[in-house]
Amino acid sequence: MTKNIDLQISELAHGAIQEKLNGELNKLFENIHDPNTKATDKRVVNIKLEFKPDENRQVVTMNCDVSIKTASVEGVSTTVLTGKDLNTGKVEAHELKSGTPGQTFIDPDDGEVKTDTGEPVDVIEKEMKRNKIIDLQKGVN
Repeated sequence: MTKNIDLQISELAHGAIQEKLNGELNKLFENIHDPNTKATDKRVVNIKLEFKPDENRQVVTMNCDVSIKTASVEGVSTTVLTGKDLNTGKVEAHELKSGTPGQTFIDPDDGEVKTDTGEPVDVIEKEMKRNKIIDLQKGVN
């Protein structure tokens, strides 16, 4: 018995459509295993078959597009401290690394005591000795 319509997707265009699908599925499963995406987000594969017949309706050109929709990479947030330098008037911005503004912390990567923006405290102290030390209670010394 012969089929009225005998078009096997895996065999069309000498297997090129199946090859495209396999490539996109590979990307999709990589996205599923990416720890930076939400595990339960849906992923979608779209297979679009487009048929364009000639004027006699006997020869049809078929195009295939395979596309995927993957889960977005999840965003990350941080806290940024900003203000103006009282001496220069320039705007500054630095990431808060200690968890609380003004609090020092011990950097787990190198064990050094650092400021809330991640600068080593000993470097800041050396700079303060070279420059004028500002006592916030009294003003400039």
